[in-house]
Amino acid sequence: MLQSESTLSEWADRLIAGVRFQPSGKIYHFDASGIDDLRPGDFAVVETVRGTQLGEIVTLRPLREGEDVRGLKPIKQRATSRELALRQRWQQEEERALQLARDAAQALGLPIKVVLAEFTLDGKRLTLLYGSEEHHLNLSGLERRLKAQVDARVELLKIGPRDQAKLLGGCGACGGPRCCSQFLPEFTSISIKMAKKQGVSLHPSAITGMCNRLRCCLSYEHDHYVEALKRLPSRKTRVKTPFGEGRVIDLKPLKQAVVVQVEDRRVELSYEEIEPVSRRS
Repeated sequence: MLQSESTLSEWADRLIAGVRFQPSGKIYHFDASGIDDLRPGDFAVVETVRGTQLGEIVTLRPLREGEDVRGLKPIKQRATSRELALRQRWQQEEERALQLARDAAQALGLPIKVVLAEFTLDGKRLTLLYGSEEHHLNLSGLERRLKAQVDARVELLKIGPRDQAKLLGGCGACGGPRCCSQFLPEFTSISIKMAKKQGVSLHPSAITGMCNRLRCCLSYEHDHYVEALKRLPSRKTRVKTPFGEGRVIDLKPLKQAVVVQVEDRRVELSYEEIEPVSRRS
């Protein structure tokens, strides 16, 4: 019993830190227990599958009841000024490694686009993220060439079109900065149904982003449209109106209104002004 209470107390004191390695990148969780001076905005040294890395603390919270964190790795320490300086040095080397990788890929005639280079904190491992429309590529020649030039273990990882757009940044189809590069830590599932619910044109230019995938912004107001549509009749429903009986030809969910074809005229009415009628044979 005493051992059980001790275990509960130990877990109650655990702190979970959300760590990000790239601006607006995915947030990974680590065990921050025992590091009293850690605050959001600080940088910390952590061990990842890619090696020792420096990440920014973006969230810090107590362990939630029932939360399983047995697989979480601990934060090693708050980053020192020396480690921050070392990270800046490797960032400069990353720019050089990125250009070397792009030049080598072009020289070898490889149909890939290298978009990011990242060294571990000790400089022993270089990870290169690339995009390609080809599914089966032999990149062993590129790896050998780069290993000789950077004196580090080289790992090439393929990423999807959305991740490429996120890392490259720039402007989106709306003319503003890409959402994925600004504030989206993770991508959510987007479907064509979301565009249909919102009455958005299904022309590719209206619903696809610079990554040639469905725009992330289609999900922003989707739930509001779903809720608003619950009170409205579906298209083609016959309804009674103050102008006579007609057929619903369009919906205005956020206005809680419908457009009804009554004989030779179209009228926009609120849902309080209409009444569904039974279908006629």
